[in-house]
This record gives sequence, structure tokens and C-alpha cells, in this order.
Amino acid sequence: MNSATIARTREPEHARRGVTPWDPSSVFLVKSLLYPLVATGCLGLALSLCGEPFRQQYFLLAVLSFVTTSDVLDTAPLQYTASRSALHRGLVPITMQWLIVVGFIWTLIVLSDLSDRFDSRVVLTWAAITPVALWASRLGVQLVFQSIGVHRLPVRTAVIIGRNELGALLEQRLRDDPSLRIRVLGFFDDREADGATLLGEPGELPRFILENGVRLVYITWPMTRESRILDLLESLRDSTVSIYFVPDVSVASLIQGRVDLVNGIPVVGVCESPFYGIRGLAKRLCDIVIASAALVATSPILLAAALGVRLTTPGPVIFKQRRYGLDGEEIVVYKFRSMTVTEDGDHTYTQVIRNDNRVTRFGSFMRRTSIDELPQLFNVLEGSMSLVGPRPHAIAVNEQYRRLISGYMVRHKVKPGITGWAQVNGLRGGDDLDSMRRRVELDIEYLRNWSLGLDIAILLKTAALIFLDRRAY
Repeated sequence: MNSATIARTREPEHARRGVTPWDPSSVFLVKSLLYPLVATGCLGLALSLCGEPFRQQYFLLAVLSFVTTSDVLDTAPLQYTASRSALHRGLVPITMQWLIVVGFIWTLIVLSDLSDRFDSRVVLTWAAITPVALWASRLGVQLVFQSIGVHRLPVRTAVIIGRNELGALLEQRLRDDPSLRIRVLGFFDDREADGATLLGEPGELPRFILENGVRLVYITWPMTRESRILDLLESLRDSTVSIYFVPDVSVASLIQGRVDLVNGIPVVGVCESPFYGIRGLAKRLCDIVIASAALVATSPILLAAALGVRLTTPGPVIFKQRRYGLDGEEIVVYKFRSMTVTEDGDHTYTQVIRNDNRVTRFGSFMRRTSIDELPQLFNVLEGSMSLVGPRPHAIAVNEQYRRLISGYMVRHKVKPGITGWAQVNGLRGGDDLDSMRRRVELDIEYLRNWSLGLDIAILLKTAALIFLDRRAY
């Protein structure tokens, strides 16, 4: 049996006839619109339950809900899963993200002086039922996809031009997301690849496409092979196959990489802040709400700490130090003074070590419990810091390590944080090169994978570590 026969026998019957009840674009549409539509639908349900008519103000609320939910919650993960427990665990992150959506929308309404036009019963009912509905809708659609079965959904066949690291990664990603409904038949390349079975050379591709009903072609050759790419495109002009060029950006470590348009010109983002557009507004709102609540809750501790510093050692209560913040701009960071010295750290800085004689007795207690960091909540409110982000270092430390660690300054694409991904992974303190390099790696990993859910998880883990961290001194 030749490769053409194998490809045709594996393709579903209705796909061979051209019947596509679940085109991959339809799947993507469901993933993109599920959360926004459910959120706005729940608003209508809340109005019905409370006997409230659909007035103009609720239309505004529906629009804000649709736009904000689509951005903060992103697309619904509808991949097939064999684990029911994984589905059930999704309720907590959905609820946390939904609270951010509600807080953001309500802040806009309050700032617009429109809050008195809304029935509080409707808003509270809507806020309460929506996260459960979001989770249930996601679970329901996943179960529908599972009940339909992979073998009954149409599959588009694809080939990849370029058996290289990028091509192998693309094949893996396509295989890992069955909802895309793409099956990679193999690779074409004009160079032999170690341990790889090639379908043929690029010159054989037009005939292979015709014989095997290939629908998609992905080109993963590097841009240095421009002439070969142009020749390949020319050879495919007489086919109806869809062609995608996958840019090789391995020269850079992608930070929030994305494709965008600049007045119609496509550009590929290689290094960008994750906090653009509404994502930045959502994070800022989260910072303001949580920092304000934390200041109110810890106000007795703040007063007691200030009094403790004043009574136990001479000098200022608040220690101010210049550090680098967003985009490498200097900021002033506030802490309760825990040492007998107040080094600004602009030229030289000596890292605190265990049993450091510069640390006062009361300061040692504050450092172990992280009470000395509480004044940075004021930094968060003024906007120079965030609750979660890469920890800011003294200027002298920055200048030292930016020359030793590649990508060190990338961590300043966002505001520094009171806590961060590196700190909750055991890298609090320590200024040796290996520790700092690992800390920077985790900071960049945070930038790549940021979400509000991740921020909340870091805050919760930080709260648990305050009483358990033996690295603090």
C-alpha cells in the first residue's frame, strides 16, 4: 500500500466527500466566543431572575462584559482530556479571573458615576452565577467534543517543509491540540536530517499534494534560504493548498511573542511586555484593590512595626533605596529599616548574609516575617511597583549583573514586584552568580507565561511561605 492510499484510508469518510460539519475555524470560533457569550447570557438571566427590564445601562454592562471577558479569560481551553479531575479543577482559576473582570468593570462604572443606575440585586446575582456558568459551559463543550469523537471529526492533512528544530516543535504542537483537527503526514526537505524519515524533496511536493489531498503546507526554513522559499512558492502556484510561513525566531528568546499589524504591515513581536491593552488595566486594577485591602488589614502591624523600629534603634523608620523599575527607570522603594546602616546601593552594595551584624534584633524579626516589605504596598498604590513581578535590586547590583547575565534587563519590561515567581520557587536572597542567573531565568519565565491566575497563585504561595521560609534573614 503506497503513501497516497494510506493517507486516504485514514481520512474520515465525510471529510473525503467534502462534508465538514466541524471545520477547525468553527472550533476556534467556539473557543473564542464561549466565555464572552456565557458571561453576557448570564447577565440576561440575572435580569430575568430579578424581574428587571433590559435598560440602556445593562446594554453597556453587557458590552463591557463581552469585551473584558474575551481578553482576561482568553479563549476557552477545549482540548480533549481524559482526566475529569482536571476539568473540575478549572473552577477556581475561572472564578479568580471572573472576579478581576467584575472588579474592573465596576471600577469603570463607579468612575463614570453610573453606579446608582444599576440594581444591586442584578449585579450581585450576575457576579455569583457567572463563574459557575463559565465553568459548566467549558465542561459541557469539552464533553460534547469528546462524545463526537476524534475519529468522526474532519481532519485536514498537512506537511511541513523543513525537518529542523522549529519543524519538529510545530509538529508536536499540532499533535498536542486535537481540536485543531490537523494531521501532519510528514516532512519535506532537501537535506537529510538525523533520525528523520522524509517524504521527499521539495521538488516532489506538488505531485504529493495532488495525490494525497494535502490541505496545508507549513514552511519552517530559516529566512536565509529566501531563494529556495521563493522557488517552492512558485512551484505551488498551481495548487489550492493553504501555505503558511513559520518564521524562525530562535535567534531570540521570545517574551510575549505575538503577531501584529502596523498600518497593514505584519510584524512579529519578539520581546514585549505582557501588560498591553486591557491586560495592563486588569493587572493595575488587581494591584490597587488587593494593595488597598492589604493596607487596611495590616494597618495595626504597620503601626506596631513603625513603633518597634523607633524604640529599638536610632534612625529613620522608613528606609528608602533607589532601584530600577519599569523600563530601567529609577524608582524609590520603601521598607521598614531593619539594619543599622542605610546604604542607597547606587555604587556599592553588600548583600545581607545570615547573622549579619548590621541587622538589628527587631529588624531580624521583621525580615524573617517579611514585615519590613509592607511599606512597598504604598509603592504599589503610587504605581512604581506591582504586587507580583521580578524583585527590584539595588542599582549597584543591577549594574554588576547586567554585564554578566544575558537578558538580565529584560526583567525590567514590567514593574518590579513585592513578590515574584523566583521568590516562591526558593530563590529569595543570595547574590552569587548562579543564584542570580537562575532568578533571572524564572523572572523571564514569569513574563512568558503571565496570567492573572498565575499572579494570584504566587500571592497565595507567598502568604504560605512567610511563615515557612527558612531562607529569610
